[in-house]
Amino acid sequence: MTEIREVSVDELRHLVSDRARSGETMLLNMGPQHPSTHGVLRLLLELDGETVVSCIPDIGFLHTGVEKNMESKNYQQAEVMTDRLDYLNPIGNNLVYSLAVEKLLDLDVPERAQVIRVILAELTRINSHLVWVGTSALDLGAMSLFLYAMRERELILDIFEMCAGQRMMTTYVRPGGLWRDVPVEFEAAVRDFLALMPARLDEYERLLNNNPLFLERTSQIGIISKEDCLRYAATGPVLRAAGMAYDLRKARPYSGYETYDFDIPTETAGDVRARYLVRMAEMRQSLRIIQQGMDRLPYGPVRSNNRKYVPPPRSEIGVSMEALIHHFKLWTEGFSAPQGSVYATIESPRGELGVFLESDGGPKPYRVHFRTPTFPNLQIMPLLSRGHFVADVVAIIGSIDIVLGDADR
Repeated sequence: MTEIREVSVDELRHLVSDRARSGETMLLNMGPQHPSTHGVLRLLLELDGETVVSCIPDIGFLHTGVEKNMESKNYQQAEVMTDRLDYLNPIGNNLVYSLAVEKLLDLDVPERAQVIRVILAELTRINSHLVWVGTSALDLGAMSLFLYAMRERELILDIFEMCAGQRMMTTYVRPGGLWRDVPVEFEAAVRDFLALMPARLDEYERLLNNNPLFLERTSQIGIISKEDCLRYAATGPVLRAAGMAYDLRKARPYSGYETYDFDIPTETAGDVRARYLVRMAEMRQSLRIIQQGMDRLPYGPVRSNNRKYVPPPRSEIGVSMEALIHHFKLWTEGFSAPQGSVYATIESPRGELGVFLESDGGPKPYRVHFRTPTFPNLQIMPLLSRGHFVADVVAIIGSIDIVLGDADR
C-alpha cells in the first residue's frame, strides 16, 4: 500500500512569493477537509493579515486509480466504476461512458432509452445543483436552505431507487440502452416532482436573492472573466456565469438533445453570486427538458437488439437456453471491441465531462481516460481568491462546485 505523506510547508515555499520566504507573509494550511464537506482538499494559503496573497490547491488525497482499474475489466464490468467518479453525477458518468462504448462499437440505442436517458440526466443535474445550493448556503450560515434542498433531493433519489434499485450508484445507463425499463410508477413520480419543484425554487430565491448577508458574501467576490475561463479551460456554470453561452447539450448534442427546446442561462459578473444565479436558472431549464421528455416518451424497447454486444433481457433467460448461454458468455468473457479510439462528451452539472476510450481489439479497454470538469475548474482558485479575505475563500470554493472524486482519478 502506498504511503500518503503530507507535503511540508518548507517543500512548497518555492511555489510562493519572496515575501513568504522572508517571513513577511504567513503560510496557512486550509484543510485537508473532511470528505463530508467539499472533498479531501488542502489549500496552502499565503496571507497578508487576513488578505489572500496566493492560494495553492493540493489534491490527490482521494486518488482511487479508477481509470487503471477500469482497464483491467471488460467493457461491461468497467462501467460500475464510473458511478464513483462524481458521486453527484452517477447517471451522467454512466451516460458518457456508454456513449463512448457505443461510438466504438457503432451500437444503436432505442428511442425510448434515449428519452429516459435525457430525463434521468436532467434529474441528476437538479440533484447535483440542490446539493450545491444547500451546502453553499450552509457554508455561509444559511442552514434552513440546506434542509429544504435536501428535502427536494430525496424525491429525486426515490425516483432513482425506483428505476435502478439504488439511490446513488445506479449503473442504470448501459451501452446499447438501459439496464431495464422504468417501472409503471415512474411517470407519476416524475410529474409530481415537476409540479412541485418550481414553487420550491421560488422559495429558495426568496430566501437568498435579496438577502443582504448573502449579497455581501457573494457579490463582487471571486470574479473571473470569460477570457480567463477559456485560458484555464474552465467550463460549466463557471464559464456561463462569466458571459459565455457554451453548453455541450447545444454545442455538441448527444442523446437527442438537439430536439429539445431549452435556453442556456448566462450572467456577466463572473462572481460567486453570478454562479449561483446560473445554477438556479439551470434547474428551471432542466425542468423544461424533463417535461418535454415525459410528454414525448414513446413505447418500445430500452435495449439494442444487437446480441453481439448487449445481453438478452432477463425475462428470456428462464425460457431460452441460447439466451442463458449468451448472457453468461457476455458477463464472464465480455465482447471484443473493434480496434481504435474514441472520445465522447456530455455536459455534466460541473461542466465538460469527457472520456477517451482506446481498444486494442480485445475484451478490455486498452486505455480509459476521463476529462473531468472539477480538475481544470479547481485550477482557477488562485485567480479567484487573490486579494480577498480568507473568510471569502469558503464562499469561492463552494461557488466552483468541486467534487474531489471527479479530480482524483
